[in-house]
Amino acid sequence: MNDIALITGTSSGMGLHAAVELARHGLHVVATMRDTGKAGALREAAAVAGVELDVRALDVVDHEAAARLVAEVEAELGGIRVLVNNAGQGSVATAEQLTMAQIQAQLDVNYLAPVNLAKLVLPGMRERGTGRILTVTSVGGAVGQPFADAYCGAKFAVEGFMQSLAVVAERFGVGVSVIEPAAVASAFVENAVRPEGGGPYGALLDAYIARTAGAFANAQTAESAGSAIAAAALADEYRFRWQSSEGATRFVGVSLADTDGGAVLDFTRPWIAAG
Repeated sequence: MNDIALITGTSSGMGLHAAVELARHGLHVVATMRDTGKAGALREAAAVAGVELDVRALDVVDHEAAARLVAEVEAELGGIRVLVNNAGQGSVATAEQLTMAQIQAQLDVNYLAPVNLAKLVLPGMRERGTGRILTVTSVGGAVGQPFADAYCGAKFAVEGFMQSLAVVAERFGVGVSVIEPAAVASAFVENAVRPEGGGPYGALLDAYIARTAGAFANAQTAESAGSAIAAAALADEYRFRWQSSEGATRFVGVSLADTDGGAVLDFTRPWIAAG
């Protein structure tokens, strides 16, 4: 039986490179994206690396489609060993500038979609007594940032969900982790949802965007971040929290003295020791 890895958001950026790197390690990689018509860059990178990818369509916010995909993969190929929740979307706006629909959209893609996919793969992983679920969050999952209210809120939420799940899942041989990239050279900023006008926040928003542009000008490469994602997903060492670079580790260290998540897990493990 092949070792199966399912990864979302692979049409570009670090998701593309993570999919290729997982395949280089010998896994059968089911690489998903909303529109497989945009798979050209992924297929080209796979060809250069000398690997094959199983490219399939998935809009992660469509929970029924996700359920069908997981069922199809397990029926055709066998159990999923690795899930990498990589698909995500940014948002640049502060509270007054956000509609509730925009806030919901951030929760849908950055929080509810990874939660749904984790729920879908967990039964098989639990029954087999092995598996790894890795969710790509962000340094914004540990450090709240201006004009990232909805984005950071969703990333904080998914980190909290996964950290709560981790000590229960590990009792059944399933490792649940997050990885926190900082700025990565990709189309992420261009694809972020942002307000048309700054209004009373205009000057502050301009300053934030200028600072962000500077950060992304010196960003980690998508290839490097993708390699870090694959390494975390396949690591023999278990950690709840990973970062994709030394800079990301320093960043989350502003908020988290416990940068690998171990202290929290040590604290909560005794709560289920009697189980």
